[in-house]
Amino acid sequence: MKPDTNLELTRRHFFSGSAHGLGIAALGSLLADDLPGASSARPSLQDIPHFAPKAKRIIYLFQSGGPSQMDLFDPKPGLAKIHGEELPDSVRNGQRLTGMTAAQTSFPTAASKFRFTRHGRSGQQFSELLPHTAGIADEIAVVRSMHTEQINHDPAITFLQTGHQLAGRPSMGSWLAYGLGSESKNFPAFVVMVSQGSGGQPLYSRLWGSGFLPTRYQGVKFRAGREPVLYLNNPEGFSRDDRRRYLDDLAALNRLRHAEYGDPAIEARIEQYEMAYRMQASVPELTDLSSEPERVFEMYGPDSRKPGSYASNCLLARRLVERGVRCVQLFHRGWDHHNGLPRRLAEKCKQTDQASAALVKDLKQRGMLEDTLVVWGGEFGRTVYCQGKLTREVYGRDHHPRCFSLWLAGGGVKGGAAYGATDDFSYNIAENPVSVHDLHATLLHLLGVDHRKLTFKYQGRHFRLTDVHGNVVNELLA
Repeated sequence: MKPDTNLELTRRHFFSGSAHGLGIAALGSLLADDLPGASSARPSLQDIPHFAPKAKRIIYLFQSGGPSQMDLFDPKPGLAKIHGEELPDSVRNGQRLTGMTAAQTSFPTAASKFRFTRHGRSGQQFSELLPHTAGIADEIAVVRSMHTEQINHDPAITFLQTGHQLAGRPSMGSWLAYGLGSESKNFPAFVVMVSQGSGGQPLYSRLWGSGFLPTRYQGVKFRAGREPVLYLNNPEGFSRDDRRRYLDDLAALNRLRHAEYGDPAIEARIEQYEMAYRMQASVPELTDLSSEPERVFEMYGPDSRKPGSYASNCLLARRLVERGVRCVQLFHRGWDHHNGLPRRLAEKCKQTDQASAALVKDLKQRGMLEDTLVVWGGEFGRTVYCQGKLTREVYGRDHHPRCFSLWLAGGGVKGGAAYGATDDFSYNIAENPVSVHDLHATLLHLLGVDHRKLTFKYQGRHFRLTDVHGNVVNELLA
């Protein structure tokens, strides 16, 4: 059947089957951009990658809650001399506060109790809480001048994941799945894992959702336990051969419907059913770690044998990218330390430091780090002034969007580099600010994508991950 016949059939069935005739037709024209397949941006994807990529894939280790930059990556030794003294008004300069500290009448500075030392040939400084990360100092680039527009968790996380503070936009992983696709026929392009038992702020599935992109580009969440992907297993008494026959018959019916209406969503549905069928065989092989040698578990740490732990998820992330998954995102909660920060921060670092560094080392020894981009960081930083009780050993810190730190490794990143600087209080950026949009533009660039050209038309406008902002930070490129 010719394509123009498809369109005639679609129009004929639409009008003849509509009880409201031309009124519904008018409504359909108003909603045209919202209908499946309404995007006119697809032809632009033929040019991707826009230039030779340094990275083929990305693993994003997202630390939800806001890790304290001056206790981990941004040493401020001068604060020890003014510990407990009021933060000068000239530093805060009337900047907004959260509702948790806005009523405070005193803003005493809290020096970090943790010691910083230099590591590697690059001499990068890391907190004593990160001995394993310090061991890969020459592989990573630390960005100390990140900043964001949002001061509370949900909009800040949403902004960092989607490029917009309000829910509804596609996540970065979905943009990558849409633009670059997957290198594997047996796994989706975008996989998400959330550490079990990490506590902290809730994380919603929209953070890895596809927004207004077709749903096949949303992240697929892997879980610990007997059913890593929900609804993937066959019902009791339903064999794999039964499933194959069922899918073949269902696909035949769907193709008949597609021939009648020409709706691309029907083709997408067939593809998703087939992907689920292949994953029934590929996922059990992926999650069976019995083939991993003992030295790998030792490298990732004792928790790597516990399904659902951060360490186990880091190991699975390596196995996923080995099998062609384009984007893997790990979420680890519990970094929101408004009080008792020294003890609680040490606990978080113990859960994540060894496995994060092991992932980088593991990729490198397998020859994969050079084309795998690894990112570690949260949604914002913490304040230099104390929230709650203050002693030399005990203090808390509030949310701080003005500056925070993260690190990148592999995939064309300049290892052993420290980019950007904050003032003596780690409160304001002193050199080379990097916005969330700049970060996204840089990550896309490393993956061979011009962030200005990866677009999707929705409701009459061409949207992109970086909205109308963003500049590539060339100084971070090798």
